[in-house]
Amino acid sequence: MKHKKIYYYDDELEDEFSGIKRRTITVDENYRYSHKKAWRAAAWVLYHIIMTPVAFIYMKLNFGVRIEGRDKLREIDGDAGDRSVFFYGNHTHVPGDGYIPTCISFPRKAIILAHPDNVSLYGTKNIMEMLGAFPIPNKLGGMKNFLGELEHYIGTGHPIFIYPEAHIWPYYTKIRPFNESSFRYPVIYDRPVFSFTITYQKHLFRTKITIYIDGPFYPDTTINPRQAAVKLRNQVYDAMTARSENSTYEKVEYIKNK
Repeated sequence: MKHKKIYYYDDELEDEFSGIKRRTITVDENYRYSHKKAWRAAAWVLYHIIMTPVAFIYMKLNFGVRIEGRDKLREIDGDAGDRSVFFYGNHTHVPGDGYIPTCISFPRKAIILAHPDNVSLYGTKNIMEMLGAFPIPNKLGGMKNFLGELEHYIGTGHPIFIYPEAHIWPYYTKIRPFNESSFRYPVIYDRPVFSFTITYQKHLFRTKITIYIDGPFYPDTTINPRQAAVKLRNQVYDAMTARSENSTYEKVEYIKNK
């Protein structure tokens, strides 16, 4: 029998169904993004020795995850900074959305632009940062340090992952609307963009996940930056919408409140 849950919602841009509630910390000019060598060494061990195998084992055993289109990433080559790209995907799984970037970007460390909530749980801030969470400032004063560290990650070849839908809707099989604001980053740094679309299928007694990678999409330098961000947004949205048709199993049904 189909497992079904019905959520009534009013706003596709703001409603949140992850069930996670935290007291959000302030990310401003005092927030520390860069760290000392000992911290970075511990982060390397935690991410590459512990997190990476856990991510692959969890996603494979629980969802039989399959990634289609990784060969497209081979088009991006060159020095470290030239290999840094932006990934945009649909936000539909807890904790999978934390593991999936690791599976896609292997062997490089994925940096995930995240809401400050993701580093707000007491006692876990350093661990979440070591695992790749990169909080977006919720105060204007924090943008200078944020952009400086983002530029460092790009310069050292890290892939940057963004969930432009912002809020988690578990197992949602369509693509929710999102704006172009997060697409200004690849425009600023003139980096390629890929989409990754998480789709769901029924396989025997479990839900299966297939991820589709599309791209690369490049910022258009012949138009102004905002228009270029809008163009990238539309290319990614169209690719994700087309790939979402490959979802053949709706574990959770979302019905709009009349």
